[in-house]
Amino acid sequence: MRSFTGMMAVVTGGGAGMGRELVVQLAAEGCSVAACDVDEAGLAVTAERAAEASPGGGEVRVTTHRCDVSDEAQVTRFRDEVVERHGIGHINLLFNNAGISGGNSFVTSPRAEWERTFGVCWGGVYNCTRAFMPLLIASDEGCLVNTSSVNGFWAAGPGLPMSAYSAAKFAVKGFSEAMLTDLRINAPHVRVALVMPGHVGTGIVINSRRIHGRSEPDDMTAEELADARPLAAAVTGVPADRLGDEEVRMVVKGMGEAFRDNAPLSATDAATVILDGVRAGTWRILVGDDARALDAAMRADPLDLYRPDSPTVADMLANVRPREE
Repeated sequence: MRSFTGMMAVVTGGGAGMGRELVVQLAAEGCSVAACDVDEAGLAVTAERAAEASPGGGEVRVTTHRCDVSDEAQVTRFRDEVVERHGIGHINLLFNNAGISGGNSFVTSPRAEWERTFGVCWGGVYNCTRAFMPLLIASDEGCLVNTSSVNGFWAAGPGLPMSAYSAAKFAVKGFSEAMLTDLRINAPHVRVALVMPGHVGTGIVINSRRIHGRSEPDDMTAEELADARPLAAAVTGVPADRLGDEEVRMVVKGMGEAFRDNAPLSATDAATVILDGVRAGTWRILVGDDARALDAAMRADPLDLYRPDSPTVADMLANVRPREE
């Protein structure tokens, strides 16, 4: 798949971040795209940027669709809309990109938040692959592109649990690797690509709060402040009972902004790495130097990464030479 010109792609989570950049870059290369998200305002921005980037002439069509990928009925409706609005009986590319954070602790996080996170990050991949696989198989050449994470081989954060997100991303990784053989035997003209991003500058932390129905940091309720206090204590190193409400609010707000603004790789650059990998036929696409360093460290000594005093990602970047693809 050396060129995306004239092809048809579906991108989930297309309202922001890497999903938006995938839509824009695909459109710029002459690929028609159907993008979905729960954020209709974000989708409108994506559509505008994609229209500006596309070569014109009416050959590239970008459509937007509101869809919660964790809901199978909504995904089925999304698929039917794609077929109708694009007038096609096949797609060439399915980017299962949608994801949220949350449900960090299986022990202390609300069950609904844990299951919501798992439902989007893993259920979305499952539902969309089920719905769109017949259309991929109907193409002359197809590629299933599943976004996992470095948390798909390292089930931890920097001193914090990430149980729902990590469990989901491990599921995405395992499913994608299983599909290598499945597709090779049963649909050899369709292949799979597994995307493993490290820290990419997106609004996932901020957006996930809204998706889980939480207040903005400045408007957090007493209950939300109490729930966030242990996290703020872990981040700051200050005992929870010594943190004031404003300090907790500042930590929560700062974490979302820092994740978005202080990343080593932009969403634009990450999307370029992904599309280059798909174009080259790579089935395992590591996105970012931190992803490469973590991958190398995990392969070298998986037990070491789970020690209470395990090395930081910065340590790994300084001391571990990234593995060459």
